[in-house]
Amino acid sequence: MTDNTYDKGRLNLPFVGICTFGKYPYVEDWDNINADVAVMGAPFDFGSQFRTGSRMGPRAIREASTLFSFGHAGAYDFEDDITYLPSKTTKIVDIGDADIIHTDTLKSHANIKFGVEKILDSKAIPIVMGGDHSINIPCIDAFEKEDPFHIIQIDAHLDFVDQRHGVKYGHGNPMRRASEKKYVSGMTQIGIRNVSSTSKDGYIDARSRGSSIFSVRHLRRLGIEKILESIPKNKRYYITIDIDAFDPSIAAGTGTPSHGGFYYYEVLELLDAIIKQGEVIGMDLVEVAPDYDPTFSTSTLAAQLLMNAIGRILYYKNL
Repeated sequence: MTDNTYDKGRLNLPFVGICTFGKYPYVEDWDNINADVAVMGAPFDFGSQFRTGSRMGPRAIREASTLFSFGHAGAYDFEDDITYLPSKTTKIVDIGDADIIHTDTLKSHANIKFGVEKILDSKAIPIVMGGDHSINIPCIDAFEKEDPFHIIQIDAHLDFVDQRHGVKYGHGNPMRRASEKKYVSGMTQIGIRNVSSTSKDGYIDARSRGSSIFSVRHLRRLGIEKILESIPKNKRYYITIDIDAFDPSIAAGTGTPSHGGFYYYEVLELLDAIIKQGEVIGMDLVEVAPDYDPTFSTSTLAAQLLMNAIGRILYYKNL
């Protein structure tokens, strides 16, 4: 028997139309954001220390996300027996990109902060697509009037450099800058591995400020449940994901690839567990540099992860 309930309106296949994130509505007026989740691009990569190109990340993730634009029915996950992102109750919008001023880091960061503030003012959850990891700095700055929260970082690199040759706002600095905020109550850093841009002193500083640090091998040996013990339960969480947390075999399109990384289900299951035990108040995903991956799989991975994370955030929030 055929169910024709959803056979109304345009079919709107992934390759049809203009690319917004997940083909959700575009909202140009940032004073009238009416949504549960608002997605914004931050196409900034002046903080990169090696390969640039993540400025093209938001555009590539949007295009990839059309594959997961589930039309009218939402996304049924038979393993969970849950339909995520049902169209009748899901209110997600794409507000476009923060304006980037070439060569001007501070002004570009200020514009990113402004966009996140507008999302917070609207009471939506900000989901920001980078850009290099320095865009996390203005994202966290935007929460200065909010209640305290715990940061969960999924990344190959600690990003806890204080400053190097006077640089304080590059993509090696964001977790250090976040640790300086009174409203950041703690930090759990997961996936950290191999030769790092942060020296040993940075690790000592991070731990002295209350950070818990785990490598990929730690998670595989200890299991997700043990990692979760380091994350305070029933608290507010901000999640920041660097795509180089994943192994380059599935995420080659990034500026600083690091072998020995996570695979998709490891991170999805980790995110699912995190989202279940607290309130996610914001999220960014950074360092997708599509030109280094002609297969487009890095952008697809980023889009798939974000869609699944958003689906779970909204589902568990509404239980």
